[in-house]
Amino acid sequence: MERIINGIERLSPFVRSVKIMESQYLVGEWLDFDHVYTYIEQGEAEIILDGIHYEVKAGDVILIPPMKLHFIRATSNEPLIQYIFHFDLFHWDDQSTWVETGVNQGQQIEIKPEEEILSEVNPISRIHHALRLELHRRFHILRQEFTGQRPYSHIFMKSLALELLIYFLRNQRESSEGIGTKAKGWASIEKSIVYIQQQFRDPQLKLERISEYAGLSTNHLSSLFKEQLGITIHKYVTHVRIEEAKRKLIENRSSITEISEEVGFTSIHSFSRTFKTIVGLTASQYIESYSYLAVDRHTQTAKLEES
Repeated sequence: MERIINGIERLSPFVRSVKIMESQYLVGEWLDFDHVYTYIEQGEAEIILDGIHYEVKAGDVILIPPMKLHFIRATSNEPLIQYIFHFDLFHWDDQSTWVETGVNQGQQIEIKPEEEILSEVNPISRIHHALRLELHRRFHILRQEFTGQRPYSHIFMKSLALELLIYFLRNQRESSEGIGTKAKGWASIEKSIVYIQQQFRDPQLKLERISEYAGLSTNHLSSLFKEQLGITIHKYVTHVRIEEAKRKLIENRSSITEISEEVGFTSIHSFSRTFKTIVGLTASQYIESYSYLAVDRHTQTAKLEES
């Protein structure tokens, strides 16, 4: 603990990304080279972090250290809303220009020792009810500073990130709830997830290839996925493809047909049918709804600042 306190006194966070995510079921997974701070605004979820199960709900903060594979899925009927920001504990000249947060195929990233100060801290904190409105307010200000990029925003974001970290650290005393056990066969699951993330753009990616890479029989690997993640491998691959498609649709750099091919679908008809089934909207409707939601959240943020 003394090592952590001494390290925290020197912190100078660099905020790389700020976003709000709303999901119905599978939320996300992957390997990030920076820290991921996630506040659960609404709903309940299960997170598997480095093979350990945690149950989280509204009011909880999850702090994911660098290079820890994490898998999050919603477990309640209401949509899961997450406030998320990615950050480095310190400002590094070489990393400050990086835009992406996830580790992609072929990347070689070495985590600096200073960035591991919080790696031994319990990753879950339950924020006291009296503090949640303040956390909510500060996150929205952080998001506005990130998107607005006004003069001295980077300094303001450092102070806001520190405040949000303090909320997390001060509420650790209540964070022992919801901790589960090591996921069965996690090493094989992790290996499979990494392989799927690398290969999902290939329309010929099948269970047999994934199982062979993981070194397990198709039946064994299928059973592990269903038992530990609550989803079949086929549905997981589809989820990864649809999530990537959603990201590309928001960026609006390619046509819907091009995006369907880029994420591994064999035809636009298959993509359109699958997208509508999972998201509940057509790809075109999703683009429109995202634009509307962005405007609406900007209005909400402005009202928060005025209050």
